[in-house]
Amino acid sequence: MSAGQHDPGLSTRVRIGYGAGSVATGAFGTVPGLMLLPFLTDELAVPALLAGVIVFGPKAWDVFLNPVAGRISDRTVDPRGPRRPWLLRAGVALAACFALLFAGPDLGSTAADAAWVLVLFFACASAYAFFQVPYVSMPAEIASTAQERTRLMTWRVAILAFTIMLAGASAPALRDAVGGRDGYRVMGVAMAGVILLGVLLAYRGTRDAPRGAVAPGAGSLRDQLRIVAAARDFRLLLVTFVLQALATGCMLAGVDYLAGDVLGEKGASTILFVCFVGPALLLTPAWAALGRRTGKKSGYLIASVVLAVGATVATTAGSAPAGAVFAAVALVGVGYAGIQVFPLAMLPDAAAVDAARTGSSRIGVYTGVWTAGETLGLALGPGLFAVVLAIGGYRSSSGGDVVQPDSALTAITLGFSLLPAALVLLSLLWLRGYRLDEQTVDAATDLHPHPESEEPTR
Repeated sequence: MSAGQHDPGLSTRVRIGYGAGSVATGAFGTVPGLMLLPFLTDELAVPALLAGVIVFGPKAWDVFLNPVAGRISDRTVDPRGPRRPWLLRAGVALAACFALLFAGPDLGSTAADAAWVLVLFFACASAYAFFQVPYVSMPAEIASTAQERTRLMTWRVAILAFTIMLAGASAPALRDAVGGRDGYRVMGVAMAGVILLGVLLAYRGTRDAPRGAVAPGAGSLRDQLRIVAAARDFRLLLVTFVLQALATGCMLAGVDYLAGDVLGEKGASTILFVCFVGPALLLTPAWAALGRRTGKKSGYLIASVVLAVGATVATTAGSAPAGAVFAAVALVGVGYAGIQVFPLAMLPDAAAVDAARTGSSRIGVYTGVWTAGETLGLALGPGLFAVVLAIGGYRSSSGGDVVQPDSALTAITLGFSLLPAALVLLSLLWLRGYRLDEQTVDAATDLHPHPESEEPTR
């Protein structure tokens, strides 16, 4: 926590500056999940199961790397603070690697092309870990109260929603405008530029934000992970969030397949994405207001149910008019806005209570575990969807039009709708046990002032 943690609140400039980092996280979190699986199966002719492994493997690597990145950022000594240097270092590397991900030369074989994607995606995932973990760690240090963290997350999620819609709508459009493998190359470079813009805006925009003044927790990384794992409320919140990340990962991976194979309408990918993310641009402040009235946990529960209902209605995609499917996905988008706002505001609450109680900051480790779980869910989503495709007999190709069997169309529809709905509802079994609320958090942090501590070691 900062020395000025009892100030009335952060300036709008800092809130917007911090939120701008979601331009980078939104672009990288969206485009590979949306475009990488179709790139492998429909452009490089990689079989669906192998494509799923390629998409999952580098993300699974982040599950192990993220806690390490958190621990390193906790112990970083820099005049700019422990987090901001990593935003710039890792963010620039992420943009460069992402530009190369889709820009590989034609190596003459499916195996070689797939290997290029695998290696570059591993590089992207590694750079992203060292950007994302410090970035998500910052709210617990720069915001002094639970309500202030909710306001900070409102800006972040609003910008995240805009970026997801921009990236998710423009990436398929850029690919289709150019066509073929060159379309993917142009799209990759353009999205790398978006990532770099977000990195630079976040780095500059948080230069006046308060800096952490609590010592990192003592002991090894294993000791820190054991302590974090014992935090009951954090553990329940994490399981809820991971299952929901798995659900949204399935839906994200299925957009291009649902649009092209089931709906069969030109431009349907872009429309589906706008329907999915557009409501968040309008309703993120409304969800935050609801959370202030009912509490974050209640708001999170309501948003989850709304998403599950919308996903269930989308099971009619094979028979209903396209407009009805778009409406169902828009309802999913309404819930999606809420399930982004609330858990991201609840995470720093759990970390702040721990820091107040112990006088030691483990926010980097908390965030590393959190982002590892999120990464695992978002990685398993496309992998799980690829398994569903394989079970349905989906036919891969090298850029040509292929008529899919009815079993594949059914698999696409269910993988996009009923499966995610079931995962979201399942996650609520864990959410119901979460006990922290705003009064509990603020009382804990007020009763246990944060001591000034010696400077951490490198």
